[in-house]
Amino acid sequence: MRRTGHVRSARVKTAVLISVFGIFVLGVGEMLAGREGVVLAAVVLLVVLGYAYYSADTLALRAMNAQPIGEAGAPVLYRIVRELSYEARRPMPRIYVSPTESPNAFAAGRDPRNASVCCTVGLLRILDEHELRAVIAHELAHVYNRDVLVSSVAGALAGAVMWSASLLWLLPGIDGGGDDDEGWADLIGAVLLGPLAAVLVRSAVSRSREYHADACAARLTGDPLSLATALRKIDAGVRRNPLRGGPGLAGIGHLMIVNPFLCGEERGSWVSQLCSTHPLVPERIARLERLAGIKDPAADRAGE
Repeated sequence: MRRTGHVRSARVKTAVLISVFGIFVLGVGEMLAGREGVVLAAVVLLVVLGYAYYSADTLALRAMNAQPIGEAGAPVLYRIVRELSYEARRPMPRIYVSPTESPNAFAAGRDPRNASVCCTVGLLRILDEHELRAVIAHELAHVYNRDVLVSSVAGALAGAVMWSASLLWLLPGIDGGGDDDEGWADLIGAVLLGPLAAVLVRSAVSRSREYHADACAARLTGDPLSLATALRKIDAGVRRNPLRGGPGLAGIGHLMIVNPFLCGEERGSWVSQLCSTHPLVPERIARLERLAGIKDPAADRAGE
């Protein structure tokens, strides 16, 4: 029953996200170019929403240069995914491996029947089998809870917001031909659309979903401490080797088990707070340790 409620909540959140985005896009189109702007905005909106729903997983996998892999290519990973899917009584997702050295993992797809799980080479190199099993369970939890549906749609819409900034000069109300018009379009893109894209993802993708997926993974594997140690290793690996790449990667960071970009001092900046879609790893580890029955010394001291 709890899972059903979470899935229903994800569907409602997706519908609200799409509605708000649609109203905003149509409003901006009307404000900038009248009826022609509304028509253009409506066409763009339909294309983006269709792509976001049906192909957002393809976008994420392509951005990571991920390749499908079978049992012969990664026997341990394949066995883990197969066993966990069987235990959860859900369809087995497609398995991908990215050649990226930065350790991380993510799931994509609109539902369990159209899901993919991707691990980076760096992740497979640093985790033992128990830790890898815990990470895969976490990603499967996102699939079963429909978190990836919300995340994929949010990421695609945020990407559309940024992409639209480069097309503002095409609108009839802006392309007057003067340098001032181009500067105004650039200003809208930099001042309004950039932060809007970040807020769009941040507001749609609640950081609580990571806590929930951690708890679900702990229940599925019965081993919360393995997930805690895996998170510790991944966080340390990301700090040493953050994900680097083109603009296509910016829209998929929220899909990953640990934020692949913000590390070290950047985690405390106001920019990281605006764009943050993950809770701090030490907080997640502390919760997992409490699930395993390990007491928090600070909590004990506070109770004395």
